[in-house]
Amino acid sequence: MQRNPPPAAKDKPAPAARKAERLAEALRANLARRKAQKRARSGAAGARDQQD
Repeated sequence: MQRNPPPAAKDKPAPAARKAERLAEALRANLARRKAQKRARSGAAGARDQQD
């Protein structure tokens, strides 16, 4: 699924890589926060469902 970067990106790979890393980390944090909020809202019933 990896595409070849445009020539400009090849000249400066580090900033692009750092940007992608930050983006991935932000997405993971958002997902974890959403999961936690969903669990908190559903309460004990949600906790029981997740153990199955």
